[in-house]
Amino acid sequence: MTKADLIDAVAGETELSKRQAGEVVDLILEEIKMALQKGDRVALTPFGSFVVRSRKAREGRNPKTGEKIKIAARKVPAFVAGRSLKDAVGGGRSSGTKKAAGKKSSAKKGAKRR
Repeated sequence: MTKADLIDAVAGETELSKRQAGEVVDLILEEIKMALQKGDRVALTPFGSFVVRSRKAREGRNPKTGEKIKIAARKVPAFVAGRSLKDAVGGGRSSGTKKAAGKKSSAKKGAKRR
């Protein structure tokens, strides 16, 4: 889905023109951006949250020359999906899945010992 598709959907579900719907979408995105610039978390319950994560400074390599380079620390935006979004996409975890995964890992450990 593109921004234009989202604007069309908002205009179709409301009595707004496409221009007005576009202004609403732009306003929402701008507010999210401004909140993240301040370091705030934007929680859209139950959809998910936009957060700012800090990346540590690290050492990397120039892929062309192989020379070591320093990569500065920085802040990056991230999105954390809420439970209802995870469930809708099919990535949500049920309580049975967690236990079954634990049994599989212990079975693998037992197989290595033999």
